[in-house]
Amino acid sequence: MKYLFIEYPKCSTCKKAKKWLNDNNIEFEDRHIIENNPTKEELKKWFRVSGLPIKRFFNTSGMKYRELGLKDKIPNMNEDEMFELLSTDGMLVKRPIIVAEDFILTGFKEKEWEEKLKK
Repeated sequence: MKYLFIEYPKCSTCKKAKKWLNDNNIEFEDRHIIENNPTKEELKKWFRVSGLPIKRFFNTSGMKYRELGLKDKIPNMNEDEMFELLSTDGMLVKRPIIVAEDFILTGFKEKEWEEKLKK
């Protein structure tokens, strides 16, 4: 199966994840998160498939997140507003993301990736 790998190429974690994918001969389609930001519909679908809390889709350690003061704003936003916000700027979205038919991985945790991708 070929996975969708969403990354920001300058991100060191994304570079590590991409190297891990290549080293483990895992096929993937590469997508630049800034040039091709996830749409609101994609984010909603991934959220449903992932079973993760929506906060896991935010890049909480990013400059943009801090600049916009999202730590204080998100608790007062509804789900639709959060998806709308995430779809406006790839720098707000946690990365890398692996999209498969039946699961989604956000961030790079080698153990988790190994369990899901090396079946």
